[in-house]
Amino acid sequence: MPTQPQRTVLERFPAGGPRGSWPAEEYAAAQRTQGRSDARVVMDLSSDQFLVVTGTTTQ
Repeated sequence: MPTQPQRTVLERFPAGGPRGSWPAEEYAAAQRTQGRSDARVVMDLSSDQFLVVTGTTTQ
């Protein structure tokens, strides 16, 4: 069975944000601007949150 790649959660955002507001996407874009080119947003259905994740580990 293939293994899942390791991901690091950089930040969590509640899914019920104000209409038209995309704080997770904005945060991911800021991270990409700062050099984390692989920062992206995924939905965690079990916690009802948007997660900004990266494939690299943070220190």
